[in-house]
Amino acid sequence: MNNKDILKYIDRDETVALLQEMVQFKTVNEPGDEKPLAEFIKAKLEAFGIDAYIDDVSDNRANVIGRIKGSGEREALLFNGHLDTVPPGDIEWKHSPYSGALEDGKIYGRGSADMKGGLAAMLMALKAVKKAGLELKGDFIYSATAGEETDSIGAVKFVKDGGLDGVGAIIIGEPSSCGVNAAEKGAFWIEITTYGKTAHGAFPEKGINAVVNMNALLSELISYKFKYEDNEILGHPTMNISTIKGGVKTNVVPDKCSVTIDMRTVPGMHHGDIIKDFEKMISKLASDIDDFKADIKVLNDRAAVETKASHPFVKLAVDTVREEFNKDIKAAGVNFYTDASVFLPAKELPCIFYGPGDANMAHQPNEHVTVDSLMEAVHFYCAMIERYLVL
Repeated sequence: MNNKDILKYIDRDETVALLQEMVQFKTVNEPGDEKPLAEFIKAKLEAFGIDAYIDDVSDNRANVIGRIKGSGEREALLFNGHLDTVPPGDIEWKHSPYSGALEDGKIYGRGSADMKGGLAAMLMALKAVKKAGLELKGDFIYSATAGEETDSIGAVKFVKDGGLDGVGAIIIGEPSSCGVNAAEKGAFWIEITTYGKTAHGAFPEKGINAVVNMNALLSELISYKFKYEDNEILGHPTMNISTIKGGVKTNVVPDKCSVTIDMRTVPGMHHGDIIKDFEKMISKLASDIDDFKADIKVLNDRAAVETKASHPFVKLAVDTVREEFNKDIKAAGVNFYTDASVFLPAKELPCIFYGPGDANMAHQPNEHVTVDSLMEAVHFYCAMIERYLVL
């Protein structure tokens, strides 16, 4: 059997309708409420003749996992995506964010690109493989997880429950404009708070101004230099001082000031080393400034992950794109994080990110995915399954 035999089991209208239905589920995180969509996908998998189950992670939140058993000659191939979305925002949309409207070859809706499009395409690939009766040399696993947009609660539970046992490679269906990404920057978010002493604004000398102390700290932060080696795909790390909050009234000396900082790191960097540098910075300021006091709180800690472009699995994906679609591409990377930041630190596996839709559409008003890219993704997934688990 060749790839054309598999693809005959893919129906364009059915694929479009599937994504439209998935977009109509409101899975905004927070609170998430992914379970109804998980149950919908489970029903689809079972209708295709595929074993599936729901794994509850918290109230009305769940993962759904499907599996086609192979002979065990090879390790499993895991397809993964997340069920949750960000909110639609306050800007008016061309179509309702949960309509799944089809217009001019585009499917609109929150999550259409990030990343229900990938989940739908993977689901249709699963159906095609099952209907074609392919004899797989390893298991084919489909996992749709909760909570990636915030704390990856679903991915964490999937790993804890042994979901990566026996897995040999991972494809995550994040939007990539149907290109191959093999690396992602880490995300390290912290909150730094300076403390002072409140006093009447008419007598500032009787207080300790936390905002002024924060200003001294910010001057040090702005001149901070990361310790790193340039990454061939991801380049260099970045820092964004994102928010600042301090004081209660104009006529009161502020006794507290907090900033949040978003750092995006590259492979080889250790977030613990950054914390140590910042603690040294605070200690120096405490020795130079009377009554200076500050502390650090970690808000988000996601490691940078990378599968080298020279890895056979990445090469297989790049070759598949070239041979199936006549596109000459190179493996790229992304500045945002995915559930790979949970999977790969837990188990060193090759992983690529490939999905329909443009990553620039993620979290944007009028988010959409083209039908052509959706169908191209189904084609790619089918080809990868055949090349990894059959040939």
